[in-house]
Parts: sequence; structure tokens; C-alpha cells
Amino acid sequence: MRRCLARLTAREHEVLLLLGRGMSNAEISARLHIGETTTKTHVKRVLDKLGLRDRVHAAVFAFDHGLVRAGAGRLRTGGG
Repeated sequence: MRRCLARLTAREHEVLLLLGRGMSNAEISARLHIGETTTKTHVKRVLDKLGLRDRVHAAVFAFDHGLVRAGAGRLRTGGG
């Protein structure tokens, strides 16, 4: 698993963690202060590098590999 994760840049690793928490592209963009197009690029690269089908598969991967834990829930992006 470490070999797989070593393929990711630091930013891609952050994106994987946020995918693991069930965040949308818009929420990831707000959290990381980057554009949504940039987020989509990072998500695509994470999926490609780890050989994952979709963002749900990425979330399962993050959970199965201990990157996120059950009950962690979504991170608040501000607002109320």
C-alpha cells in the first residue's frame, strides 16, 4: 500500500483524504483554496495512479487503508 501512496503528490494525498470523507469537488476546492477544475484534475490523477474506478472506490480505498476512520464525517468548509 505504501508503494501505491508513494505515487501520489502531497496535494493528491490530501485530495484522497477528503474523498475518503465523502467531500464533493466543490467542497474539496473550498477546503484547499483551489479551483474546481484543479480539483477535478487531482481527483482524476488519484484515480489513475491508484487504479480506482471512481470517487466512491477512492473513499473505500481510503477507509480500507486506514487513511480515514468511520464516523470521521465531512469536514466543515465554513458557513454555519
